[in-house]
Amino acid sequence: MTIDLKGRVAIVTGAGGGLGRSHAIALARHGARVVVNDLSAAACDAVAAEITAAGGEAVPWTCSVTDREGVFAMVAGVVERWGRIDILVNNAGILRDRTFANMDLDDFALVVDVHLMGSVNLTKAAWPHMRDRGYGRVIFTTSSSGLYGNFGQANYGAAKMALVGLMQTLALEGRKFDIRVNCLAPSAATRMTEGVYSDDDLKGLSTDLVSPGVVALAAESAPTRTILLAGAGAFEQAHITMTRGVHVGDAPDAAEQIQAQWARIADRTEEQVPESGAAQYTHEIGHPDRAVVGALDAA
Repeated sequence: MTIDLKGRVAIVTGAGGGLGRSHAIALARHGARVVVNDLSAAACDAVAAEITAAGGEAVPWTCSVTDREGVFAMVAGVVERWGRIDILVNNAGILRDRTFANMDLDDFALVVDVHLMGSVNLTKAAWPHMRDRGYGRVIFTTSSSGLYGNFGQANYGAAKMALVGLMQTLALEGRKFDIRVNCLAPSAATRMTEGVYSDDDLKGLSTDLVSPGVVALAAESAPTRTILLAGAGAFEQAHITMTRGVHVGDAPDAAEQIQAQWARIADRTEEQVPESGAAQYTHEIGHPDRAVVGALDAA
């Protein structure tokens, strides 16, 4: 089955190089009209020209994702030009790595502002247009640093995991409008990884090998609430799950029971992927252990 994005309009942030460039080119190759957004006008122009030279359709747009007025102006300009916005690829990002003990809080706030609020700004600007048309595909760029942690990246990891939380709720809110919201966790050699990992560590991690995942998440048949991991041509899925756990009730030694039962609490047998946050409450209120306790009391 061929993914056909003809007639679709996509905005890709941080598209002047690295992953964003690869994403923009891949989307254009599948027929999408692409807005190439970046801080660098020269980089935007170069990527847009590259797409056009290959027979695609693209326009450059220079603004920071942290510039809320600039982002809203970009979305308005795209709608005026092409009449629609179908696909958002929130890719722009920065690093300010240091251990938490040595990290300046301004650097923490800046990373959160770019990754989290930059994604919020663009998605908020485009959301009404997607709702009105009854169609949208939103992709947030999360990271293994957020999902699993990474030394020296408290700010980056916090911002990237926040995007997963944003995805979870927007996927629920967008469902009746056919707005599908997903996360991509890429592994790739980019400017952001220079000096962080060695060339050997990054061998085979071409950005071009990640972008097919973006195309799949931008397709009409895309899933929603998916965390797609991608790197070196491999693709996996991450889940935030809830174990069966235990029920200790209001016992006076509840804390001690928890301490004694960490293995049971952590046991992944019968774990589930909750449909929403409310699933935690319903599971806890109706915990299977309650029935066992009730039966023992009756006996």
